[in-house]
Amino acid sequence: MIIQATIRKFGDDIDTDVIIPARHLTSRDPAVLGRTCMQALDPNFAERINKGDVMVAGRNFGCGSSREHAVLALRGAGISCVIARGFARIFFRNAINQGMPLLTCPEAVDAAQDGAPITVDVANGVIETAGARFTAQKLPDFLRGVVATGGLLPYVRQRLGAAGGRRP
Repeated sequence: MIIQATIRKFGDDIDTDVIIPARHLTSRDPAVLGRTCMQALDPNFAERINKGDVMVAGRNFGCGSSREHAVLALRGAGISCVIARGFARIFFRNAINQGMPLLTCPEAVDAAQDGAPITVDVANGVIETAGARFTAQKLPDFLRGVVATGGLLPYVRQRLGAAGGRRP
């Protein structure tokens, strides 16, 4: 998967309550959640996003509660991928389970400028921005397969189908 998009950059410790506040957890519809995504930091975030944009952030992205709605909100807002210095473990797990590509690359985070163009080769972990090329930590093959299939449930369904309904 190759993504060509615009960078939407944020700092360290972006918690799930900032991504989607608890008062907006009345729906699981990504489009509904996306309308209020990141409002605490940028009230116009949902209006600024173009479908496919890439979020770039600092350390500990997705810290806080274990709400999987945070990934749904990012998707609903139009974010296609998140690149960060590091991810909170539960957010990382929720994102992979829902098929959201995540890349860890501190050098790309340092070079990234909000509103600048970016190209991301998710499968190979290659990021190009600011006239430079960076290599992110690649996900293990299994996790890349889960993301490429659209998340854990589609991955399991595909595997069970390939195995004729038997456990692979």
